[in-house]
Amino acid sequence: MIRNRAAGFATRAIHHGYDPLDNEGALTPPVHMTSTFVFETAGAGGEMFAGDRVGHVYSRISNPTVELLEARMAALEEGEAALGFASGMGAITAVLWTFLSPGDEILVDETLYGCTFAFFHHGLARFGVTVTHVDMRDPANVKAAITEKTRVVYFETPANPNMRLVDIGAVAAIARKAGVRTVVDNTYATPVLTRPLALGADIVVHSATKYLGGHGDLVAGIAVGSGADMQAVRLVGLKDMTGAVMAPLTAHLVLRGLKTLELRMERHCASARAVAEQLEAHPAVATVHYPGLASFPQHNLAVRQMPGFGGMIAFELAGGKEAGIAFLDGLDLVARAVSLGDAETLAQHPASMTHSTYTAEERARHGISDGLVRLSVGLESLKDISDDIADALHRLARRAA
Repeated sequence: MIRNRAAGFATRAIHHGYDPLDNEGALTPPVHMTSTFVFETAGAGGEMFAGDRVGHVYSRISNPTVELLEARMAALEEGEAALGFASGMGAITAVLWTFLSPGDEILVDETLYGCTFAFFHHGLARFGVTVTHVDMRDPANVKAAITEKTRVVYFETPANPNMRLVDIGAVAAIARKAGVRTVVDNTYATPVLTRPLALGADIVVHSATKYLGGHGDLVAGIAVGSGADMQAVRLVGLKDMTGAVMAPLTAHLVLRGLKTLELRMERHCASARAVAEQLEAHPAVATVHYPGLASFPQHNLAVRQMPGFGGMIAFELAGGKEAGIAFLDGLDLVARAVSLGDAETLAQHPASMTHSTYTAEERARHGISDGLVRLSVGLESLKDISDDIADALHRLARRAA
């Protein structure tokens, strides 16, 4: 077991918070498949319910396997505490239901994952929370938009699906000065590339389904922040409002994924950069959105904020939506599927899939064109990924001729 954060990222991801000698020598942490926990005495149970004694009461509140994952994620994101959830949307909704009330305002970036967008507009807005979209690529826009009713500033960086970035440090400084929490979705970058809390954010959320799990075999979410904020979310947003509790076996699978996270991200990043350069050089491709390309408008921010640039690419073909659909149908190795961060390379069409919760007008207003294709570059041999993409582009060119 390691006892401090001076250890490297991969070491923390493998060892933090667990000592085999405290668990019958088991190298792999046990999975505590239990709903409830026995109290030594009635008085001890009462003290736990009152918060006067540390211990587990019921797995909707806490569980030893989930608790280990929470400790490990807090260490990786450089936060005080973390919480596990049944999904990424569980993490987002629990955090925001905890810190927002009717009459409050939340400032959000112009580009968001489709289900997050739907929650803001079909959930929060229905219960009296004002949702205000701001182009957060310019921090001055955030400063100008904050009002006395603003309670949270929320954004993704890179944003799903068009890869736009937000300067976390600049926006968080503006929000903090105004007494407003900053919540950052770090799913795309992972703590390997970006640690928003170290840059000034208050809370980080993840869809652990993606890179943290890494194998496409689980659905989970994570939130990381201060001890006080996470305790509030545990007792309000998680326990009482959403019930979006992570199962112990799911926590075990995420813990397994964390062991190889740094290695996997190195491969995802290297392959994605090569594929982005391949796409940019092809005459059938109109635009490539990838932070690692010098042509990316926010490349300098990417160099400073997320070295490595990630495994996600968005691009538009010269033929627009029809060309994008034809390209997807021309793929062989690359799977046509939503989600991301898996070992397999995945491609999807946001306008008709992950971001179909937007109306056509909303997509146009928020920078999600009908011709956009999103690519999650996996861990297959780079040549095989590249050849499959080249073949699909060749079929597309022949179709257009």
